[in-house]
Amino acid sequence: MVVVWTVDGFTVRSVVEAWSWRYGQDSFSLSSHFPPNSTLSLHQNLTFSDCSSPPCSPLSLDQNQTNVNITFSEFSETVSAENSSSSSSGVSDELDKKTPVKPELRGLSTWLSSDLEPNLTSSLLARWLAPGGEPCKDSKTDRISMPGLDDGKLIELSAAEVHEFFFQALDESGKPRCLGGDYFETDLSGDSWKSRPLVKDFSNGSYSISLQVHPDFVGVYNLTVILLYRHFEGLKFTPWRFVHDRVVWSVAIRFYSSIAQLPKLETCKASDFGKDVWCGRWTRHGKNDDCKIGNDGRYRCLAPDFPCKEPWCDGSLGVLESNGWVYSTHCSFKMYSAESAWKCLKNRWIFFWGDSNHVDTIRNMLNFVLDLPEIHSVPRRFDMNFSNPNDPSQTVRITSIFNGHWNETQNYLGLDSLRDEGFQNLLKKYFSEGTIPDTVIMNSGLHDGVHWRNIRAFSVGADYAASFWRGVMLSVKQRGLAWPRVFYRSTVATGGYARSLAFNPYKMEVFNGVLIEKLKKAGVINGVIDDFDMTFPWHFDNRCNDGVHYGRAPAKMKWRDGKIGHQYFVDLMLAHVLLNALCAS
Repeated sequence: MVVVWTVDGFTVRSVVEAWSWRYGQDSFSLSSHFPPNSTLSLHQNLTFSDCSSPPCSPLSLDQNQTNVNITFSEFSETVSAENSSSSSSGVSDELDKKTPVKPELRGLSTWLSSDLEPNLTSSLLARWLAPGGEPCKDSKTDRISMPGLDDGKLIELSAAEVHEFFFQALDESGKPRCLGGDYFETDLSGDSWKSRPLVKDFSNGSYSISLQVHPDFVGVYNLTVILLYRHFEGLKFTPWRFVHDRVVWSVAIRFYSSIAQLPKLETCKASDFGKDVWCGRWTRHGKNDDCKIGNDGRYRCLAPDFPCKEPWCDGSLGVLESNGWVYSTHCSFKMYSAESAWKCLKNRWIFFWGDSNHVDTIRNMLNFVLDLPEIHSVPRRFDMNFSNPNDPSQTVRITSIFNGHWNETQNYLGLDSLRDEGFQNLLKKYFSEGTIPDTVIMNSGLHDGVHWRNIRAFSVGADYAASFWRGVMLSVKQRGLAWPRVFYRSTVATGGYARSLAFNPYKMEVFNGVLIEKLKKAGVINGVIDDFDMTFPWHFDNRCNDGVHYGRAPAKMKWRDGKIGHQYFVDLMLAHVLLNALCAS
């Protein structure tokens, strides 16, 4: 595509390759969505300052300028700044001064969004098996080039808008690659905002990154891009042999106020859980700098009745014990009190099938939300009734079946545990009674990451699992009973050291997508709870996880990272999100 535009009186011609209105898919086979009236806009005022040595001299664009960055922003500007690689909290106070409002051409934006690519599995296999034979295909990515933005200077962008930047994968000699499959971890962090910018893979060595900040959170941020794996190597049976884990881009960005606005988030309804992939963010609405860990390992930083701030959540934010952080996505979530949670769960039967993260989440829901602190643990496999300590007439039945192995004392089979007839019969039994679970929450991934030798083998296992569960649900329907509501809770983004292991986040994200596709095609699931997106902003270290679990019980003990205690609020947020799914009208 040939683009011609004028900047400061100069006519600039640039050939932009690897672009179509349809975009492409990112390295996890997701498709991005922008408003239908979005205009393909280019950087205005394209003047860059070279301040490597004083005095600063402007670098003007000329007739031969190529690869000028394209974004969906009507106005974006690059200015000089020092220490641009610092984190947002370390950027000088000078950068935090309020930036004047600058003109925008459009007043209404939309939230960054993404969905699974149609025919995800077949497309993924085709790209994985794409032949090489050329130097640009057989080489490995070593770094990236983002023309016009490689100098590390502070970038200014308008809040509310979706900004998309293109970059090119380069090999060790600095030559462009012409195959995709690289896995980039992205992080956009400020004092009160943490999110994962969306990466798209055009399958020819070029990529793009899209980011967005709400106008309520203008300020200076740090954008970090990490190359974790090259060319599908994270999907291998022994990914630790291939992990790259190198920061390839880090830049400070100032988001400034503009007239552009985003639609107000609404509290999640039942239909909101029909979205396969979430593009959320964590925002902060309170902070206690003097907060210390309690003797029981808990962080009671804010009062339990510390209120949520609309529209980011509804209820008491203090119950999350997150020191002000809360997660939201295309909708926001209600924080449940014990009273409202019991009212919702009264006479319900919830069936869990998945890994040990289910065990942690159930215990956290019982302890923190349902006011049952005396339950210190639950086993991998159980079927129990729980009563409201303040109203024994309110009871809920919870069944949890571990699927890491058909033998509950063992591990690392995942979906292949369904090959055992005894395990199949155990599951079928719960759906053969006079009453059946009204809601099923299923998951698989961590144990699958260790078990399956490649993505093709996992896709076969996912097909088998989808077929099994479809058979179970059809048997329910044939008996004249209502089909349960079934949610897939996506596998967590494994953290810290686990990012290099068999259940690394690249493999888990791909496995999530493949299994969701199979379950949807079989007509098994009604919705998705995207715990991968929820955990991703906190997965870069082990402060909120032990590598594979985000909900380990609070304890004032030495944690995986050497510090005393750990943060457990990410899984507690999941407990509230599950209640939103269970109770939504």
